[in-house]
Amino acid sequence: MVCGAGVGGLAAACALGGLGRNVVLLDKLDAPKPVAKGEVFQPGALRILRDWGVAERLEAAGALRLGELVARTASGAPQMALDYGTLPVPDSWLLAHDYPAILAAFTASLPSTVDVRRGVRVDGLVRDGDRVRGVRLADGSTIEAALVVAADGISSRLRKEAGIPVERVEYPHRLVALELFEAPAVEPDFSAYVTERGLRLRYPLPGGRVRLYAQIRPEELRGGATADWGARLVADTPALAPLAESIEANLHRRQVLPVSRFLAPKLSLPGLALVGESGHAVHPMAAQGMNSAIADAHCLAEVDGDLAEYDRLRRADLAQIGRTSHNAARMITDLSWAGRTIGRRALRHTGANDRLRYTVMHNMSGLGAHPLTPLDRLHQIGVLPDPRARRLPAWA
Repeated sequence: MVCGAGVGGLAAACALGGLGRNVVLLDKLDAPKPVAKGEVFQPGALRILRDWGVAERLEAAGALRLGELVARTASGAPQMALDYGTLPVPDSWLLAHDYPAILAAFTASLPSTVDVRRGVRVDGLVRDGDRVRGVRLADGSTIEAALVVAADGISSRLRKEAGIPVERVEYPHRLVALELFEAPAVEPDFSAYVTERGLRLRYPLPGGRVRLYAQIRPEELRGGATADWGARLVADTPALAPLAESIEANLHRRQVLPVSRFLAPKLSLPGLALVGESGHAVHPMAAQGMNSAIADAHCLAEVDGDLAEYDRLRRADLAQIGRTSHNAARMITDLSWAGRTIGRRALRHTGANDRLRYTVMHNMSGLGAHPLTPLDRLHQIGVLPDPRARRLPAWA
C-alpha cells in the first residue's frame, strides 16, 4: 500500500511493482496540481529511471539535458562550474522537465501489478500491536497490506500517527517560483546567481519556458508582487535583463514557497516505511529532493522487505545529502556579513580546484558519497593551499 502519488509514491510503486508485488497506490487528489517542484534529475536518479522506463518517456516528452550546474555572479560571470560531462556514466547530464510531465511519465511506466486509486483520502494507520497492518480511509473502511509506504509529503499524516517526530529547521528566507513563458533562450544549464539579496536560480524548461527562483524575505511579498518588484529583481541581477519582459508578464503566476530541512530520526517501523518528503527535506539549491525520493524507493525494493536495513542505508546517505545541500545553500543564501564573505570565498576556491569541484559534483550527482574532510574545508575557503588542486580525486 503506497499512500501519496507524488514522485516519491510513484517511484515506490514502480520499484515494488517491478518486484512482482501487488501494489495499491492511493492519492487524495483526483488529479495532480501544477506546482513548482522536483523538475531536475541528477545522473544517479537517471540510472534508476532508465531501469523503470521513465527516463525514455521523459525524453520522448521533450525533457532537456543540462550539461552544467554553474554558480555565477549577478552579472553572469561563472564562479564555479560543475561540468557533468566529465562524469564516467552514460547519463552525464541533468535532465529537466516540469512536474506534471514527470508525474505523467512515472504513471505511464507503472507495472501492471499497480492499482492506482485517486480521490481516496487516507485518514490513519491500522495496527496490530506494534506492527502496521494497513490503512484507514476517510469513509471508515480499511485496507490491509504487508507493507504501508508513507509518501504523503512533508506534513505527512501517517508519519505523525506513527509517532515519528521531526524537527524542521526553517531557512530565514522563502523562494518565489516563476514560470516564464515565451522567454528568450537561455544557456542549457542550471545557473545559480549570487546577489546581494541572495539566490537567483534559473534553468530552461521544454516549450521555450524558463524556471526562475528568487530568494526573498518571509514578509517581502505579503502585499503582492508588483512590476517594481520585478524591476528590482532584474536590477540586482543584471544577467537576467533579457528576461525582464517575461518576468513582468508572469509575476501574477508566482508561487511563494517556504524552505526547510529535516531528517526523521527513523524511516521505518514494523510494516511502515517513509519515502521522500515524509521522511526528509532539503533546500532545493542543490537539486536533491526528488532525486533522494527516487533513491529511497530503489533502496526499499533492493532490501526486499528488510526495513531495518532500509533505515540504516538510507539514513546514512540522507545525512550526507542533507549536509551537502545545506552547505551549498549557505554559500549563496546566507546574507550575513560572515556568511557572504565565507560563501563567496568557498565558491571561488572550489571553482578553481579541480579535485574539490569534481568531488562536490560527484556527491551531488547521486553516484556515491565522498565527504569533504576538515582539510578539504580549509582548502575550500582558501585558508591553506591545496597541492592536489589540479588532479582528480584518487578514487575517481
